[in-house]
Amino acid sequence: MDCDGMVVAMQLQRPTLETVAAHAGVSRATVSRVVNGSTSVRADLRARVESSIRELGYVPDGSARTLVTRRGGAVAIVICERDSRAFDDPWFGEVVGAARAELAAAGLQPVVMVAFDAAEQERCAEYLIGGRLDGALLLSLHDQQPLPRLLARVGLPTVALGRPPDAAMELPYVDIDNSRGAAEAMNWLRRRGRSRIAAIAGPQDMPAARDRLDGYRAALGTEYRHSLVESGDYSQRRAKQAMAALLHREPDLDAVFVSSDTMARGAIETIRRTGRRIPDDVAVVGFDDIEHVSTDDPALTTVHQPIAKEGRALVRCLLAQRHEHSEPIIFPTHLVVRESA
Repeated sequence: MDCDGMVVAMQLQRPTLETVAAHAGVSRATVSRVVNGSTSVRADLRARVESSIRELGYVPDGSARTLVTRRGGAVAIVICERDSRAFDDPWFGEVVGAARAELAAAGLQPVVMVAFDAAEQERCAEYLIGGRLDGALLLSLHDQQPLPRLLARVGLPTVALGRPPDAAMELPYVDIDNSRGAAEAMNWLRRRGRSRIAAIAGPQDMPAARDRLDGYRAALGTEYRHSLVESGDYSQRRAKQAMAALLHREPDLDAVFVSSDTMARGAIETIRRTGRRIPDDVAVVGFDDIEHVSTDDPALTTVHQPIAKEGRALVRCLLAQRHEHSEPIIFPTHLVVRESA
């Protein structure tokens, strides 16, 4: 199809950010930045976008400009999980608390939502778009979830906590070095003389869980064995089942790296139920360093991530409208050694 034919085809329906981007030969994020009045777009790209906007008759949706005009005065914090995890895992409470405090300091009202499956996320997107919110913070994204793309279509400013599953999306994000943190935990266990180290991984439809498992594998190298790995869903219930399966299959294991502190608590309960001692018989290392694990019995050795800093950084990233030409914010982790390993 020639250029004129493409313009005619595009004009048969209301132009969107995507149609403008295709016409101008730029990314959707570039169009969004031009529409939102950002000054960080190159002059030649801006001229192409503005020309396409005029030629196609594109009219920006009001919600695409709210972060500039501040008509909404509110930001959504969307937990992309089932209710059972969103309300049971203390990690979410710490992140949301930090983000809420940062939003309040900026004079913005937080709106906390939970949406896991496609239908829930479609309803969530309808509310966010129609509610004239200033933006959205997305927590705990899984592969194939539609919410990021639904929000991108209308240019609603959005930031994710954790590397987005779809690498093709130009979605700003805040993350930690998950792989390095897992490798550090493994190296500590090996220096302590542990040689049969199992792992309870997180759900493998999430980049962070995959990265933590990759760090475990990299530290083991040629010693990695699939039989020493079970996957969980970040719940204590599933972690108990996973730990029982590992002990049944590999009764001589002497350590376990668990991809979240919540799951580590479930693993510890199962280990003790079999009569094994922690850390004498089986050492346990978690990941997150959520509140109160330092007072557990035993106090949990874990990979610390700066949860409050991540929550605040999400808001600052959103307010800065860092939607293009910005590097992700990656926080380092470090191992906190306590009684369990």
